[in-house]
Amino acid sequence: MQSGIEQRAFPGASVAITHRGRLVALHGLGRFTYDRDSSRVTPQTIYDLASVTKVVATTTACMTLYERGILHLEQQIAETLPEFATADDSRREGVTFQMLLAHSSGLPAYLRLFESAHNNDELVHHAANVPLVADPGDHAEYSDIGFILLGVALERLTRERLDVFCKREIFDRLEMGRTFFNPSQKPWKVYIPPTVDDQTFRHRVIQGEVHDENAWVMGGVSGHAGVFAPARDVSAFTHCMLSGGAPLVQPETIQLFTRRQPTPAGTSRALGWDTPSQPSQSGHYFSGSSYGHLGYTGTSLWIDPERQLSVTLLTNRTWPDRQSQRIKEIRPAFHNAVIEALK
Repeated sequence: MQSGIEQRAFPGASVAITHRGRLVALHGLGRFTYDRDSSRVTPQTIYDLASVTKVVATTTACMTLYERGILHLEQQIAETLPEFATADDSRREGVTFQMLLAHSSGLPAYLRLFESAHNNDELVHHAANVPLVADPGDHAEYSDIGFILLGVALERLTRERLDVFCKREIFDRLEMGRTFFNPSQKPWKVYIPPTVDDQTFRHRVIQGEVHDENAWVMGGVSGHAGVFAPARDVSAFTHCMLSGGAPLVQPETIQLFTRRQPTPAGTSRALGWDTPSQPSQSGHYFSGSSYGHLGYTGTSLWIDPERQLSVTLLTNRTWPDRQSQRIKEIRPAFHNAVIEALK
C-alpha cells in the first residue's frame, strides 16, 4: 500500500482485515491529498464507498426484506415501479428484482443522467425510461441504472427513504456509528478525504458529498452510491456476513445472495455481489466461494468464507482528477500479500 502511495495510485488508504473472527489489521496510510500539509489518514478516516454502497446498503436491505416476505426475487420490478413498464417495449415487464440484483436486466451500465435531470424526481423518471440494450436474463452487464431503480423500488416497498431504512435496520444494529449517507458537514467533513477537483459539473472540490454525479442529483441517497464509512465500520459488516448474518439475516439468506448465479452463461455475478473471476481484483488466492465488490472512488471489499477472511480497502484514487488507473495493479497485489502473510 505504501508503494501505491509512492506511485500516486492514491494519496492515502485505510485498511481493515478480519481473520477467523478477529480484527487482525487496522491501518491508515498516507494523506488526504498529495499535499504534504494535508491531513494524515487514520483508521477513523471516513471514505466515500461509491459502489460498495450496492452491497453494504442496498443488497443487505434486499436480504432483510426478502426474509420478511416483503421482497420476492421473482417479482416483476414494474409491479413496484409501474413507470418502468413502457408501452413500446414489452420486454420490460419481464425484468425482476433478481435480474436487477444479478445485473442481467438488459439495462445499460451507465448513463450521465445528471446532465439532463435537475433533481431526484427527474433523475428517477429518466432512469425508469432508459431503453434496454439486451433481452432480460440473456446477458450480464454491470448496471448503475439497475441499482438506481432498485433503490427506488426499496423505498416504495418500505415507504421510507433508503438512508433511513439502512441506518435503522443495518448500520445501527451493527454499531456502525460512522456510516451514513449524506454526512453532515460538521463534524464529519474533517474526517473525509476529497474525491475529485470537479471542474466540469459542480465546479468545486468534492469533499463530504457523494462523488457520483447521478447520486448527487438524487440528493446523495441512491441504491448505487452514497454511503460513507471508515474501514473499521465496514469490517463490522464483514464480521456479520462471516458469522452467519446475525443480527440481520439468516445464514441461508447470505448463501443465497452470495452464490454465483447459474445464468446468464459466463456471469461472475451473485445477487448484488460479485465473485472472483480471473484476473480478479481480489488477487489469485481467494476461494471460489468468495464474494466482494469494488467502488469507483478506489474502495473495495472482499470476503472469503472458506478462509474466514475479509479485506476492506478504502482509498480516494480519484483524487484529483480520476485519471490514475494504477490501483488496478496495486489492489490484487495487496490481496495476494495479505493471504501470503496469513499462511
